[in-house]
Amino acid sequence: MQQDSIVHQASAVLESDSVVVQHRPLTPAQVLSWLPRDATPAQQDSAIQSRFKPSEIHWSEHPDTLHLPGHSPGVDLMDADLPQYYKESYFSNDTLFHPELPGGRYGVPGDPIPYAVHNDNIITSLLLACFILSVVAFANARQFITRQAKHFFYMPSEGTTEDSETASEIYFQLLLVLITSLLIALLFYFYTLYFIGETFVLRSQYTLISVFLGITLVYFFLKTCFYQMVNLIFFDSKRNQQWSKSLMFIISVEGVLLFPAVLLGAYFELDINLIGIYVITSLIIVKLLTLYKSYIIFFRRNVVQLQIFLYFCTLEIVPMLAFWGALVLTANSLKINF
Repeated sequence: MQQDSIVHQASAVLESDSVVVQHRPLTPAQVLSWLPRDATPAQQDSAIQSRFKPSEIHWSEHPDTLHLPGHSPGVDLMDADLPQYYKESYFSNDTLFHPELPGGRYGVPGDPIPYAVHNDNIITSLLLACFILSVVAFANARQFITRQAKHFFYMPSEGTTEDSETASEIYFQLLLVLITSLLIALLFYFYTLYFIGETFVLRSQYTLISVFLGITLVYFFLKTCFYQMVNLIFFDSKRNQQWSKSLMFIISVEGVLLFPAVLLGAYFELDINLIGIYVITSLIIVKLLTLYKSYIIFFRRNVVQLQIFLYFCTLEIVPMLAFWGALVLTANSLKINF
């Protein structure tokens, strides 16, 4: 093999010459000069590896004192000592001075965009969900709603039987009550932003809307319970059943009347005073319908007609005022006072 013969020949030459050059180390150039001119790169590499063995490198830890005469020694590049005026300043001993924290941004900050309800994606999603759920609930409970709308101003006779609604109709009626509660919570949220304040101790305004929604649901639940307790004491079960159906229908009508107010206040930036007038008018209509229906069911045959005003004020007006006071008290308690 030509390659092995050349390597053995180079090794023999190296061994013969090592006695002569033991007093000084060899260089790779000298080792390569001993090989023939037609030696391949593999043969050159074999010759280098046979002569030079890798070993651990020990760097010198002594400082380099060589420099030009008349000049100061060179500065070590690893020396990171800063001058004193870079380390200390007038505020160095101040406890509020933290140079490790970011001090701001470059340039002049622009004016932040103020919060607007029509730019809130969550509220838009809630209103869209209310509309879709209302359509679904009406489609599934339309027979019940149609019967209630048809017989709302009708005075039923004593011998007539009431149609019983299915379980799905009851569920969708409760869904309409939930939608009405959410619309009332959104309306009071708009009122809070305009008249009470915009900063609260809660993490986000959605938590505040959830608090208002919870108070509204508790209001409707307690109101229904009060009606049931009073009606069971003074009236028979058939009238109570008629009133329960009528009350669910009236709450659904209230949600339908309040939905345009939420849309006008959120996306059309209607004057808050006009929205307030519309909401108050809608509530007056709802209360008149409640008064009329309670008169037809409970007090139509009573001799003393003034009992209905005591009944209406106790179970309708007083709970509504207490509900309004609870909402205002909650908003003022959660507001941040500067």
